[in-house]
Amino acid sequence: MRILIAEDSVLLRAGLTRLLLDAGEDVIASVGDADQLMIAVERHQPDLAVVDVRMPPTNTDDGLRAALQIRARWPEIGILVCSQYVEERYATELLAGAGASPDGTGGLGYLLKDRIADVADFLVAVRRVGEGGTALDPEVVAQLLARSRQRDPLAALSPRERDVLGRMAEGLSNSAIAETLVVNESTVEKHVTNIFTKLDLPPAEHSHRRVLAVLRWLGA
Repeated sequence: MRILIAEDSVLLRAGLTRLLLDAGEDVIASVGDADQLMIAVERHQPDLAVVDVRMPPTNTDDGLRAALQIRARWPEIGILVCSQYVEERYATELLAGAGASPDGTGGLGYLLKDRIADVADFLVAVRRVGEGGTALDPEVVAQLLARSRQRDPLAALSPRERDVLGRMAEGLSNSAIAETLVVNESTVEKHVTNIFTKLDLPPAEHSHRRVLAVLRWLGA
């Protein structure tokens, strides 16, 4: 996989580069600010961009806003955002463009930087997003869900269905959800079907119902 890294910390940028190279990935470029990120994406057209939220020139949310621009201009490029904190406004906006790999759209992920310390989990997230899937940090999900619940857009879902949808938001498969919740996979499949029905998400050729359900859950 061809990966571009955008991170203003020289040490972390070098560490991510070495980690990914050692894992057999192809790091085609690494940059330190949002302007260079946009130039590098246009030049190299990577499969995946790993993007820090807070970057120069303003050191606020430049990286996340650049990720939104990349998503709009090159939807086939996967984006994995890394942040110290959850930037709720732009995170929800970014996730609103989430994945429909069946129609050629790249994946999306949002991880807190503490998660990068677990190398195995980080590499799983990188590959999942690079393959068109989603990877959301559980803490990101929790914070966005807390805001979403204030508006209670999913009142029709049972507590267990909410549990299942929360795991879907983290990018887990049905089998992984079953293992996490200690239930049969067939039980999870029934919950997922109920979720789609209650959220009025019928099968469609060019839509990814799991992602659409997650977006409803996040209030996007």
